[in-house]
Amino acid sequence: MFKALLGVALSLTAISCTVQESAAPTGAWFKGNTHTHTLWSDGDGAPEVSVAWYKEHGYQFLVLSDHNVFQDTERWFPVSEDGKKRLKPAELQQIIDQFGADAVQVREVDGKREMRLLTLKDLKARFEVNEQFLLIPGEEVTASFEGHPVHINAVNIAEVIPALKGESVAGLLNDTMDAITAHGVEHDRSVLAHLNHPNFGWGLTWEEVASMRSERFFEVYNGHQGVRNHGDESHPSIEEMWDRAQVLRLTELELPLLFGVATDDAHNYHGAPTAQTGRGWIMVKADSLEGNEIVDAMKRGDFYASSGVTLVDVQRGETEYRVEIETVIETSYTTRFIGTRADSEGLDGVGEVLLETTENPAVYTYKGDELYVRAVVTSSKDHPNPYAKGDKEMAWTQPIQVAPTQ
Repeated sequence: MFKALLGVALSLTAISCTVQESAAPTGAWFKGNTHTHTLWSDGDGAPEVSVAWYKEHGYQFLVLSDHNVFQDTERWFPVSEDGKKRLKPAELQQIIDQFGADAVQVREVDGKREMRLLTLKDLKARFEVNEQFLLIPGEEVTASFEGHPVHINAVNIAEVIPALKGESVAGLLNDTMDAITAHGVEHDRSVLAHLNHPNFGWGLTWEEVASMRSERFFEVYNGHQGVRNHGDESHPSIEEMWDRAQVLRLTELELPLLFGVATDDAHNYHGAPTAQTGRGWIMVKADSLEGNEIVDAMKRGDFYASSGVTLVDVQRGETEYRVEIETVIETSYTTRFIGTRADSEGLDGVGEVLLETTENPAVYTYKGDELYVRAVVTSSKDHPNPYAKGDKEMAWTQPIQVAPTQ
């Protein structure tokens, strides 16, 4: 079955290797999260609480990606005086204590208190610092088909992008991606779309993930504890989906490499453990801290995903793939170079470990028969606030295509 899917059955003696080399990226590393929620949709934190947390914890950019909304209108959020809904009196007081009474607008309507939600313009004026901290406009374009959730983050947008309806999961996925791409063209800005948590609600199959035609980003790691990163007996893990989709894209579908992002999908700021801040993020190497620059660097693949491991450098070169790790005392690191060989047959040959090493830098020399190569670095250190019990701190780098020709 899978041999036909691959569309290749190459003799190793007949292979020559041409690598789509990634030029060594210039610039600085910027840490950011592209998937975050607030009271503007289904988060439990005021937008200023969310933004302040990320800025205070060393992030350089943040995308507030509330569901099907752009934070550009006046909105007042009700205070739940009985404490049964999201904005409780104690949490309102925490906001006042944190930012000062003059910075929080509260009014009373028909005997009930409401708090004004800060807009993106308000937040930018309060928190942004040139070349130090940036808010990139975003939205989680949220739809479904016959109970299958299709959630796609639109990054660096200019206004809300309406959710669509589709005639299939793959159709809805691609129509939404196309609409986000068209939005970027219409507004003359670099816009990026990434597919979120494909195993959430078992929403998408790996074949549907592979089908993205106008974009090539998806979440390989999401910190929300309800999204089923690790799969189950009947469903592959997200990382397994990545490799299966990669092969299908490069062969039968003739689509470009699929890139993986990590996010924390934060919803909870007041103690609930389900979707907390700081579980996953991306590190982007860009020339400057500006929305178009961040998106353009990601489109080049000049970034990696992380749940705790920091990398000094990633070089996807002409003859070798090189990963240098920033080490922490009393911590060991294992790097696995993952790929699929052109003559693989069956799912067992997809996403195999090409090399496992504890060397730093970790270096893999191409053999010439790999469709693609990527790297995963796993720390011996437990994640301090894990998606799932037992998770280690990790990093995922982007693949490079090693194109065999006869």
